[in-house]
Amino acid sequence: MLATELQKIIVILLFGSLVLQSFIVLANPMNVNKKANLFFGLFLFLWSSFWFFDVIALCGLNTGFVLTQIIYILQIFTPLFLYFSVVFFINPNYVFKKADLACVILPVIYIALMLDPPHNIVYSMIPISHNLPYIAIVYFKIRRHQKRIETISSNTENSSLQWLIKITSLLFVTIIITEGYELYNIFIEKRQEHLVMDLLFLIIVYLTSYYSLRQKEIYPLDEAQRKELLEIELKDEGQEEKKKLLSDNELENLKLKLTELMETEKPYLDGELNLIKLAGLLGISAHQLSYLINQGFDENFFQFVNGYRVRHAQKLLSEKKNQFSLLGIAYESGFNSKTSFNTIFKKMTQQTPSEYRKGLK
Repeated sequence: MLATELQKIIVILLFGSLVLQSFIVLANPMNVNKKANLFFGLFLFLWSSFWFFDVIALCGLNTGFVLTQIIYILQIFTPLFLYFSVVFFINPNYVFKKADLACVILPVIYIALMLDPPHNIVYSMIPISHNLPYIAIVYFKIRRHQKRIETISSNTENSSLQWLIKITSLLFVTIIITEGYELYNIFIEKRQEHLVMDLLFLIIVYLTSYYSLRQKEIYPLDEAQRKELLEIELKDEGQEEKKKLLSDNELENLKLKLTELMETEKPYLDGELNLIKLAGLLGISAHQLSYLINQGFDENFFQFVNGYRVRHAQKLLSEKKNQFSLLGIAYESGFNSKTSFNTIFKKMTQQTPSEYRKGLK
């Protein structure tokens, strides 16, 4: 009895939280990632519909056959809105193409199966399981973005969409558990309670609320800079190596010039340093700088800049008179947070900053 009442509360919280969050994201009070937030807000709103019938039942109401079928059909398109929100997070200048119509093929197949199911099992499984292929695609799409963003940015903490990786991973696992429970209901023992699954979904919803509202603008607001950075980031792999942007003499001269710039002016101490800023200091185009770092130093922009930051941090950690805390050293070295400082420092030195400091004593 207690479990049943608790589930009712969780269902109300789930539905209400998703509806409220969808309106907040659609209102976009921070005015960032406009197209991405539009689709993400619609995704959240459609996501709430999965608990709509539970709430209606709690209110003692009836939706009727036609409205029920319309809502079921709309639910099929829920993951599409998540997919296109990620597309616009990754590329805010994305323009819809005819090829995007292929995305509706799977939903149409699902709708056909729902309207004329070959078996009741199919009808009961489709509303949730149809999300899985899209969630998998979204996961791998963000992973590719995380690798490419390092070609243009020295600080990827606010642009890597790591929170969406966590959310999609949790969603995938939770949906698998839910489907397993549905199969248990069908073949073993009929049980109506979904307390554990709804509780897991509620946790995911609150995590989504927390991270989505903290997501900053991923690319510069200046349209020209944004376009230039996107061209570099979204280029085909290996394309830049095939096209020689600098002669061998220019490459060697610019290598020396860039090394001198990094050692004397220390632009890496700017936590928001990106490819365009550094290219401006060197007096070359962002495309040329990307080519220079890739070919001249065999690194991407992220590795190149953060290598200097880590060496600067090592120097500060080695100074006995230095009274900075680890967080202070992180900021003094150009890192924007202690988390990114620890992660990058350990990746490059195989030690955390605290372990490195202890090893010097």
